[in-house]
Amino acid sequence: MSETDLRQADVAAARGDLAGAAQLIEAALARRDAGPQAWLKLAGLRRALRQPRKALEAVHGALRHAPLDFVALCMRAGLLEKLETDAAGEAWAEALAQRPEGDLPGGMAAAVAAGEALRDSWLAERDARFAAATAPAVDQATPDQAWKIERFRSNALRKTRVWHSEPTHFHYPGLVEREFHPRERFPWLADLEAATAVIRSEMQAALASTRAELVPYLNYAAHEALAQWRDLNGNRDWTAIHLIDKGRVVGANAALCPQTMALLTAIPQPAIPHASPNAMFSLLAPQTAIPPHVGVNNTRLVCHLPLVVPPGCWFRVGGETRSWREGEAFVFDDTIEHEAANPTDQLRVVLIVDLWHPDLALAEQAAVAALIAADGTAETAL
Repeated sequence: MSETDLRQADVAAARGDLAGAAQLIEAALARRDAGPQAWLKLAGLRRALRQPRKALEAVHGALRHAPLDFVALCMRAGLLEKLETDAAGEAWAEALAQRPEGDLPGGMAAAVAAGEALRDSWLAERDARFAAATAPAVDQATPDQAWKIERFRSNALRKTRVWHSEPTHFHYPGLVEREFHPRERFPWLADLEAATAVIRSEMQAALASTRAELVPYLNYAAHEALAQWRDLNGNRDWTAIHLIDKGRVVGANAALCPQTMALLTAIPQPAIPHASPNAMFSLLAPQTAIPPHVGVNNTRLVCHLPLVVPPGCWFRVGGETRSWREGEAFVFDDTIEHEAANPTDQLRVVLIVDLWHPDLALAEQAAVAALIAADGTAETAL
């Protein structure tokens, strides 16, 4: 389709001959296909002529060339809405997923706002239908199975996305990928939680002691620090009192926390030279955020036992965000993207411990430990 064809169509449209302009473009497209703009111009003319089905055919022509074009997708959704089809809600959801950053032109902004309302209504109806369909199964499910069914539903609704383990160094195949792992896989959690007051008391004693070693949580050489740690590397807004650091007991700190050290013996921690086990008190200063990041090795998981948590502190792993609650421990996969924040004016303190992923057999644990130790670059940051 040539520029001359488009100019002739524009002249016809300018004098009010919309039907003639549309026929000129259609004739030109029949001779030679063109890019999405010619099809969108034709769609606009057919829409102005109150011919929504012909306009929709033209929009589909544009989408053949540019399947993710926001304007074309919005026009398609609006036309399906005008035709009162059941596909309009889903079409608006697909269009809005491609919305560009920044403000939209006034006329389009109003149409998009109306489309958002239709999409939301469609999603709410679909959610209710899915909930009703799965309710009998949920009633028979265990709490963990019920969680999986709920996530299955929210993924289908695109309320959540699928998150995967993406370790920076070591990936062992076939392990369950789960943001927060179910409590029943870790029977020792109850004993750890029951000792919260004791552990907190020992942490406070260590924090007050002149003998304790308080260091930046991240302490890489400048040339070693990954980009995700640029702002927090060596920063004392995020510090740690290490009890066990890459397999080495930190004597000055461990001596101040004997009961905590005893409790750690019940946790199946990896024993890997120069890498693990690790256990520490993590101190996050007021008004400090830890940016999204991923861990080193998916064969280990991480346990948090919150000890001092001002209201408002939060922790996100993948698609799930939780508020820390003092004395309520959880286990998560740190190789799935996670972040945290202390937006308060008080200190936040959490006990952090690493442990083997429970899917690993003893032979697999041995292989993992041997390989990482042999690698020689296995210094692991939680």
